Amino acid sequence: MQRSKVWFITGASSGLGYEFTKAALENGDRVVGVARSIKNLDDLQEKYPESLWTIGADVTNKQAVETTVKMAADYFGRIDIVVNCAGRLILGMVEEFSEEDVRKIMDVNFYGALFVTQAVLPILRAQESGHIIQISSIGALITGPMSGIYSASKCALEGFSEALAQEVKDFGINVTMVEPGGYWTRLYLDMETSKSNPAYDDLKAKFADAESVDSDPKLAADAIMKLVAMKNPPLRLILGKTVYEYAKENAKSQLDEWEKNKEITFAAEKATPPPAGYGES
Repeated sequence: MQRSKVWFITGASSGLGYEFTKAALENGDRVVGVARSIKNLDDLQEKYPESLWTIGADVTNKQAVETTVKMAADYFGRIDIVVNCAGRLILGMVEEFSEEDVRKIMDVNFYGALFVTQAVLPILRAQESGHIIQISSIGALITGPMSGIYSASKCALEGFSEALAQEVKDFGINVTMVEPGGYWTRLYLDMETSKSNPAYDDLKAKFADAESVDSDPKLAADAIMKLVAMKNPPLRLILGKTVYEYAKENAKSQLDEWEKNKEITFAAEKATPPPAGYGES
């Protein structure tokens, strides 16, 4: 009989995090559901009293995260799958963002995921196994007006996660960055906007009617269950055909641009000895 897995999911009370929690429980696994407010998990707690343990915690508080992770590992005896799903969305032109709003996004989307990752690593290394799933965004690959700061937070998440994957591979730990497109979740309902600058009104109007394809978050949960069942999970996984095509087109555009300017690129490199005194203190 296959041993049930133990999940540690942040942002578990709503949106994708809730669907991941529900799917894992329905699969017979055990889940530590972490969120600022755990009230929305009451229905799952009632249905799965032995398999779900909920903890109210703020992922932007490093000490609280460390305590929560230790409690979770002690409660179920191990942690197999870590899903950093807690997220915050504020839209606006880059010039419009206040320092406070930038920090709000980075605190959750970057620092929150980093703090959880750092806290679970000693446990996963000791087990010599584990899978860290970073819920990123297609915005880490393609960005546009109004999403610059949000995308920056996801690019930062992917930057450390790609390095992390190489650092922990020999410990038997996998890392996957999941890049979803649009899903009908509270991320959009709770979305905030920066203080508006009228200089950008025309551009905002131009993009206001842009079409988007938003899907049932259960489909994302189905994809995650397939992901964790893989023997050799990928470093990156895009969710959604439409955003896959956009990402593929964007990658081709980047390659074409690099090729077009490679004469300048190549001329900027030449092996030469260091100047006298270089590197001396």
